[in-house]
Amino acid sequence: MAEVKKTRELETRAVVERPQQWMNPELLPEPDKQAGYAYRWIRVSTLNNPDPRNLSAKLREGWEPVPVEEQPKFQLLIDPTSRFKDNIEIGGLLLCKTPEEFVDQRNAYYAKQTLAQTDAVDNNLMRQSDPRMPLFKEGKSSTSFGSGK
Repeated sequence: MAEVKKTRELETRAVVERPQQWMNPELLPEPDKQAGYAYRWIRVSTLNNPDPRNLSAKLREGWEPVPVEEQPKFQLLIDPTSRFKDNIEIGGLLLCKTPEEFVDQRNAYYAKQTLAQTDAVDNNLMRQSDPRMPLFKEGKSSTSFGSGK
């Protein structure tokens, strides 16, 4: 069987251009976005101390580590001593992704929680006729000048 030869265009290396002017380097590079997914850097360690509780909570929330094959531009940036060999960890942060629907549902959940707490505080202040409640505070104002003595 004859081996199919790859065209030269497929074998060429990506052209890397130097920046035209100096720029402050990013601490965490931006991943190439995949349609339908949101990306986030999740803490897996602080000062070389593992943080399994944070990682476990984020995994249960629906975040999943991004394999290095999906983001090849990170190949040289990953930590060689990382516990996550096939994923992207930089400085104790692991690149993860989740469907955008999960992010929207999470945002709606916390917006509902915030609204409920705000309503509870407002109702408590109204019930007590608290002067800190600006909506129902009497709007009387007066202007006085010095007596001129």
